[in-house]
Amino acid sequence: MRRLTDYLLVRHRHNWIQLIRFGLVGGSGVLVNLVVVIVCNKVGADEHGVVVDLPFSPFNVRWYHVYSTLAFLVANVWNFQLNRSWTFKSAPHSGWWREYGPFLAVGLVGQAVNLLIVTLLLNPTSPLALPVSVFDSSSGFRTPLYWAQLIGIVLVTPMSFVVNKVWTFASVRRARHAASDDDHTGAAGGGGGRVEVS
Repeated sequence: MRRLTDYLLVRHRHNWIQLIRFGLVGGSGVLVNLVVVIVCNKVGADEHGVVVDLPFSPFNVRWYHVYSTLAFLVANVWNFQLNRSWTFKSAPHSGWWREYGPFLAVGLVGQAVNLLIVTLLLNPTSPLALPVSVFDSSSGFRTPLYWAQLIGIVLVTPMSFVVNKVWTFASVRRARHAASDDDHTGAAGGGGGRVEVS
């Protein structure tokens, strides 16, 4: 049991620290996301209003889809910058746009899943629809859009962490491995620098 504990807590300590930081950044991103949704809902059109009618389908693109997507875009940039500079500390190793492309791609996949979850929770014909008796929009805490958005974010976040760690911010690992290889090569060559073999 002690070996398992050492393996999980000592050997993977760096991963746990990153997960905690990712969670803190994500928490701040959730607040940013929800603030944008609330502002859009307060100043915009009725969240259940139809923006685009999808032909041959009982579904429509509604304003809550638009609000959710706008909130995602703002929170995505917020989260990316904090994760880049603090969680994964990849800023010195890779360019902003080079990392943001994959981060945005991961986020867009997560947002597609989030939109599916939000739709299932807000569509009154869905078996997963939030109960109107509880979420009747009589106050901010009882507004179904806010809860649907929050539930979607919570469900999508673990996938986002894993994919971003493995793919988006992989430049940190590559830079560390390259530095480690340089150290080993220098040591093997008597400390006199790298020896190139062609």
